[in-house]
Amino acid sequence: MSGYLGRVYGVGSSEEARALYDEWSATYEEEVAANGYATPGRIAAALATALPDREAAILDIGCGTGLAGLALRAEGFTTVDGRDVSSEMMGVARGKGAYRDLRAVEPADPLAGVAPGDYAAIVACGVIGSGAAPWSLFDGCMERLGPGGLFAVSLNDHALAEPEATAAVGRWDPERASVLFREHGEHLPGIDLGSTVLVLRR
Repeated sequence: MSGYLGRVYGVGSSEEARALYDEWSATYEEEVAANGYATPGRIAAALATALPDREAAILDIGCGTGLAGLALRAEGFTTVDGRDVSSEMMGVARGKGAYRDLRAVEPADPLAGVAPGDYAAIVACGVIGSGAAPWSLFDGCMERLGPGGLFAVSLNDHALAEPEATAAVGRWDPERASVLFREHGEHLPGIDLGSTVLVLRR
């Protein structure tokens, strides 16, 4: 596997990931598009089945260049905020006009300033697992939801192979949350990589 996709899943720390994504920002969309990146559309469609209020506030955590934001807009959602550790990626996202608000965050506390119930839904598209954010972000997103809040998350095959994947979902479902949607499908078919999209209700 060549290009940045050949490097990203071997990144060892959040700071290394931020540096890589800053460097990748100019060619990221070209590279993932060439490999058929399907998850933004899949996760937005899944959330749309569970959240009929298209004016509800949504947080796209780890928004990158804004592909999930565009997919959410395509589903009719009008109030989407983005947060990312890469200022270079967010610079690309800003030009899309998909977000109400965009803010840079620190890897150690990507949800700083987000209180429980601020958002009806939080989206983490391709954000958690190998080469990206740690598994603690899964719990952090769930903890920032109010009663009935939704967490739409995708976990690619590399992340699903980690023992934390089952543990993360199990900490919430069925005691403190319920899984409304679960589907494995294409992520980056060009490199034969799939992902599972989940929607959990707090």
